[in-house]
Amino acid sequence: MAEFFTQTGLGMGLVMLGQVLLILLPLLVALAFLMYADRKIWAAVQMRRGPNVVGVFGLMQSFADLLKYVVKEIVIPAGADRTVFLLAPMVSLVMALIAWAVIPFNEGWVLSDINVAILYVFAISSLEVYGVIMGGWASNSKYPFLGSLRSAAQMISYEVSIGLIIIGVIISTGSMNLTAIVHAQEGAGGILNWYFLPHFPMLILFFISALAETNRPPFDLPEAESELVAGYQVEYSSTPFLLFMIGELVAVVLMCALISLLFLGGWLSPVAFLPDGFLWMFLKMLFVFFCFSMVKAITPRYRYDQLMRLGWKVFLPFSLFWVVFVAFAAKFEWFWGIYARWPM
Repeated sequence: MAEFFTQTGLGMGLVMLGQVLLILLPLLVALAFLMYADRKIWAAVQMRRGPNVVGVFGLMQSFADLLKYVVKEIVIPAGADRTVFLLAPMVSLVMALIAWAVIPFNEGWVLSDINVAILYVFAISSLEVYGVIMGGWASNSKYPFLGSLRSAAQMISYEVSIGLIIIGVIISTGSMNLTAIVHAQEGAGGILNWYFLPHFPMLILFFISALAETNRPPFDLPEAESELVAGYQVEYSSTPFLLFMIGELVAVVLMCALISLLFLGGWLSPVAFLPDGFLWMFLKMLFVFFCFSMVKAITPRYRYDQLMRLGWKVFLPFSLFWVVFVAFAAKFEWFWGIYARWPM
């Protein structure tokens, strides 16, 4: 039997399937509780209760919402392209999920530890825009189509800034491997070695760009444009609508993981006498997600022209300047030792 598994590769396939499920199942379950926490944070800021009926303290509210979406009837507009209409939300969800293949949660806790992990994540996140465009076009209505074009323009605009910010981190590290980036933040200086200090301006820009890239407030114009009747997914209901929303939330959590890895030391402990591990990565992601939720609760929404002006006239020049600045610092090692590496 062992020879059969070895010769056919079935055993390796089962192991790989188990590893994939070990990432996807906890992630999908965590999404339900993250959405619950999201709603509770908004409620606390607005001095109201939030979910509190389904389950103890309302903990099962997200699962009740999931069941509601699953059992509702799927309504497809008469003039829509049925194949593309149903394929669009699946593309959005799948593209958001497969990016997690290269995300390390701890030392060795990664599905595929490739040397071009940053490039892989950036490529996959760029493909997510196709789900939005397909959904708007397949609806056979001018309002979702216009909404999808605006959404695509928004996502592409802020991907440029995110890419330039990541280049600065790559120059600092000398690697596109996420595990290597975390190891580059190790040292006797502890938390002072993490990149959130030398790259602090880019941490702020990356955080704001991530809000726009994932359509989070105050940049949630794809879902909140009154003149476009709710944007690209206005014709969707039931499970297809749920897939769009899950894909969006998965992308948000992915950005939390990237911020933790690139700037906050990943699984590295902030305290010298406590061991490194997955718990620190988890807590850092929760902290960043909390910041995402607080922004939604306290920040007014931008107009579309303000959104695009911020991306192209502020973030793009500033992030491009930062790449030149970090390259200069890396070229002159004495300056790099003072600024980017911090004395140990």
